[in-house]
Amino acid sequence: MGAAPRVRAAVTDRPLVGITSYLEDAAWGVWQQPAALVPQLYVDAVTAAGGVPVLLPPQPVGRPERLLARLDGLVLAGGPDVDPARYHQQPHPRTGAPRPGRDDWELALTRGALELDLPLLGVCRGLQILNTVLGGTLVQHLPERTGDDSHQEAPAVFHRRPVTVEPDSGLGRILGIGAEVLCYHHQAADTLGTGLRPVAWSTDGTVEAVELPGARFALGVQWHPEADPADPRLFTAFVRALEEIPA
Repeated sequence: MGAAPRVRAAVTDRPLVGITSYLEDAAWGVWQQPAALVPQLYVDAVTAAGGVPVLLPPQPVGRPERLLARLDGLVLAGGPDVDPARYHQQPHPRTGAPRPGRDDWELALTRGALELDLPLLGVCRGLQILNTVLGGTLVQHLPERTGDDSHQEAPAVFHRRPVTVEPDSGLGRILGIGAEVLCYHHQAADTLGTGLRPVAWSTDGTVEAVELPGARFALGVQWHPEADPADPRLFTAFVRALEEIPA
């Protein structure tokens, strides 16, 4: 007899992963109106890793603890620049217009997730939100620091660049000592927030990933792993962490 076919766990048995989303004008069919949306890449990455994605659009904050208690993990998606007022700076001319509703929502979710020790993965803006919550600051326009546009070469185009990873880190155990990652950002962490540890760097010294030692899973990456389905290691490790019973 052949081996029994593998049965995929039902949706209700898989970890529930909240993904923060945009609130933007969008068009479909005959309609054009504000819409809560997120790139399908995030949904596909969470699903492929074995999680069930749930979109979390910007909304009045209230008390997010009850929502977070129903989730197994939180993904802070990429998106527009964080308002510099959130880290006590004046805006740079190249910093995007503030999105107060999204900032309020994601800052509150991140604080709540850290308090609950809810596993958290921050992508691009998500790393910056995590850093801001913990009291860090951002480089508002990287080309002034690095002297080139190598972190964001062309509008809406991801490009590969190497990062060096600290081997003695959670990220190092996932990716090894280095990786080729898909990059698209013009800002990055500057002063790191309290407790955060830098664990990956680009060749120009820009911090490309941070993690919070002692947390069940709290990792921010400046690149876009959701856009690289050929390398699912980061999302796979994240969803596996959700399936572990905390001590």
